[in-house]
Amino acid sequence: MNVKTVLILLGLALATIFALVCVLLTRGRAPRTCQHLPPEQEDIEDGQSLVFADLTPEEMAQVVRYLQGNLGVQLVDASRAKPSENCIASVDLQVPTKAEVLRFLDGGGARPPREALAVLYFGNQPDPNITEYVVGPLPTPVYHRDVTVQKYGGKVPYHRRPVTGKEYVDINALIQRELKKAPRFLTACCESDGTNLVVLTTAPRGFKSGDRVTWFVLFHNVAGTGYYLLPVGLEVLVEHGDLHVSRWQLRQVFYNGRYFASTGDLEQEFVAGTLDVVRLKQPPADAVLGSMRPRCLPGSPGPLQFEPQGPRYSIRNNRITFQGWSIAFGMNPNSGPRLFDIRYRGERIVYELSLQEALALYGSNCPGGMSTRYLDGSFGIGRFAYELVRGLDCPYTATYVDRHYLAETDSPKTNQNSLCIFEHDSALPLRRHFSDSQSFYYGGLRKNTLVIRTISTLINYDYIWDFMFHGSGAVEVRVHATGYISSSFLHGQGTDYGNRVGPHTLGTMHLHHIHYKVDLDVDGQQNSLETQDMEYEFVKDPWSTQNTIERPYLHRESLEREDEAVFPLNVPMPRYVSFVSPNPNKWGHPRSYRIQIISFAGKHLPTNSSMERSISWGRYQLAVTRRKEEEPTSTSIYNQNDPWTPTVAFADFINNETITNEDLVAWITVGFLHIPHAEDVPNTVTVGNSVGFFLRPYNYFNEDPSVDSSDSVYFSSEHDAGACGSNPLACLSSAITCVPHLLPFHFGGFLNL
Repeated sequence: MNVKTVLILLGLALATIFALVCVLLTRGRAPRTCQHLPPEQEDIEDGQSLVFADLTPEEMAQVVRYLQGNLGVQLVDASRAKPSENCIASVDLQVPTKAEVLRFLDGGGARPPREALAVLYFGNQPDPNITEYVVGPLPTPVYHRDVTVQKYGGKVPYHRRPVTGKEYVDINALIQRELKKAPRFLTACCESDGTNLVVLTTAPRGFKSGDRVTWFVLFHNVAGTGYYLLPVGLEVLVEHGDLHVSRWQLRQVFYNGRYFASTGDLEQEFVAGTLDVVRLKQPPADAVLGSMRPRCLPGSPGPLQFEPQGPRYSIRNNRITFQGWSIAFGMNPNSGPRLFDIRYRGERIVYELSLQEALALYGSNCPGGMSTRYLDGSFGIGRFAYELVRGLDCPYTATYVDRHYLAETDSPKTNQNSLCIFEHDSALPLRRHFSDSQSFYYGGLRKNTLVIRTISTLINYDYIWDFMFHGSGAVEVRVHATGYISSSFLHGQGTDYGNRVGPHTLGTMHLHHIHYKVDLDVDGQQNSLETQDMEYEFVKDPWSTQNTIERPYLHRESLEREDEAVFPLNVPMPRYVSFVSPNPNKWGHPRSYRIQIISFAGKHLPTNSSMERSISWGRYQLAVTRRKEEEPTSTSIYNQNDPWTPTVAFADFINNETITNEDLVAWITVGFLHIPHAEDVPNTVTVGNSVGFFLRPYNYFNEDPSVDSSDSVYFSSEHDAGACGSNPLACLSSAITCVPHLLPFHFGGFLNL
């Protein structure tokens, strides 16, 4: 063997030894923790967004103390107040008028005084009523003014107040007393003495103004699972309108298709052997219908989203900034999430984007189901947005924010971690092109969005509220429905109203209709409404006159009055509806934002219904009106318990006023019809159960604004696509050598119930 061969072999051996040493040295070494870089700061004056900020617990407490000391009447804590007593029902932010806010934000004017809106129930008065006070200035209030007549045109009758937790407790006690009058029936039907049964309210409560008579549906209560799938066939009608609880009465009983005057009558028929009883066993906890307990051991973890250099968004007080976006966020305890002063690249696009109401309307051949029309705002969409589960409800590394409210108690409550913010990689290009002709190149941009999310649990249903902000300048609003279906006891022709989903359970058909307010300010407050759609015209072929061609053309129409700008639910509307500025873009077209609705709504309640006016917003998939301070919301929490004389009727907003070059508001309804089926057990899945809308720039810019994104990717056949300096994707291999710092899992959402 010659010397040259020996040297080559020796070199190979040394290289192999060196490689093995490197592997041994690095094996077992933990990857470095991801380095968090400070997010890019946006040019928004710090503190301005606080004009929209929800009240702090300290401010709420100050308002309560002020009211207790300055109204001259005794106030009982709402958590224990009787209907015949006075109490503070809720305290929330009084949002300043738009004119005041814009003078402050845009004109250098004074900051509007910070005020609260307090709702009080006055039961201990000759004329019991609901009164609303504006209290201020905060943090140390010195004045209050009654705004009830100003807002509603008169006093609000006492019977319209939402049912409090204390009222439900007293109703449940009455029902339990009445159930004791039918002991043998309960043992036979339900293996129960009544204590293992739970009641579910329905609403509205009667058939005419002044009624407060509610059907309550009884279910088997099994710890650790949803009782909503376990009806026992028994429903009771309770009259609870009297100020004195001792005078409340059970008015009627329903069981398995028959009506009785009392539980005593029900017991008598059972004893006499004339009652057809379906004998149900108490379901075992380990095999109950609808259990969400896992049926197998945990598997390997799924993909995890993380930010190698920390979040690219910034949160300061109640304002979020992200890649040109700026949003002020908050939560109304009744109507839920609300966003203000939404800007892109420094220009305000939306002044207010807020949820207004969520309607669930049911059908059934049982009285409770057939009479149910839940208006969830009266229960508390924001109040019942509980703590989010890290890693499931939102990405593990999302930012979680507490929300505070004061309702039915004199002490502020906190739903910790009940709103989350995160950047979402949709695993889809926002735009892309692969060029395979003339020149060879690839260009594209990942579809990354900022997401603001909260989830409300309203008895059985869970609504996931998403607000998303895209790099193209578009805003996306989406709601997913999940949670448990509501059900009736299956009897008679029950399947005319749904599907059987259990031994004695009817999944009852229902619709979900959701209403939003969108106060768009497109290149200023002076906007008009324009529609665009396609038509066909038949023309002689210019180059062959003996032939004709069907040529599509663009049909534009300017809508000048409110009556023209209402688009009935489930009726085809123009495919392009835009808020139009009088100012053109570079190409001479009006700067505009298009409203694009994605919805599968059910049929609206017939307009000859006695309660239809209370939900008349649901007549329209879109209605555009002139903005007015005296029309801040499309509904009222008082509509639920008196839908026959609604406190706020949206239909009255539409009175054919001009909408040309005016400050306009879009009112949007989305929804879907839900016919429950076997796969809705244990829960309704979010797949296919989401609706919403987009606000998309339409000639607002001179080109797609995402071209300026630092995430853009471009390389050609003449480039080294693997060069990190010119292709961000080529940098990922070095970025993922770090691991995210994950906080230990913690959940405290049960502590505040």
